[in-house]
Amino acid sequence: MQREQQNRLMDEMFSPISGQTLPASIEERLEIYKYRNSLEDKGIKYKIIKQKFLNYRQFNFKLLLGKKEVIPAYALSYSTLPRKKAQGRIEFEDKNIHYFNREEIIFINLEYFNARCQTNYKNIKELIFNPPSFDDEFKFRNILACGKYNLTPIIVVDKIPHAKLTIELDSKTYEDVREKLIIL
Repeated sequence: MQREQQNRLMDEMFSPISGQTLPASIEERLEIYKYRNSLEDKGIKYKIIKQKFLNYRQFNFKLLLGKKEVIPAYALSYSTLPRKKAQGRIEFEDKNIHYFNREEIIFINLEYFNARCQTNYKNIKELIFNPPSFDDEFKFRNILACGKYNLTPIIVVDKIPHAKLTIELDSKTYEDVREKLIIL
């Protein structure tokens, strides 16, 4: 009831299918408190502080060839669409980045993603279920999209599709607070 009145998301109730540790999640908090316990066991002084930040949760993502055929794809964190759906085509390519003709969406293929992130994913399914850490993904987004505050949808696919596409992306960005442990 209180969260509804404050229009706050119950984000601790969400865990991605990938098992990726998300900012301000239960998993992140557990890691911090396990670390805190190990510091206490060693007698190391610390302080836990709170920080405000822009958080992100992705609820649903689907890439369709036309309107029906699902194409395996991965949307990087902080990818947002204002209307949760976009239809169009890839208009042009520059330096392995493929630009969609709607909503500033960009596509990259898995080979380019692997080369830039120094990973070795065999296919998109492997990337979906075993993604890089949230921080590594965020660093890649910053390099590719030129800035920390960029919310452009970045979609990774095995091969760049050259046909009419439908993108369905339900995600939310919101102000949040997370804990950080500082060793004194």
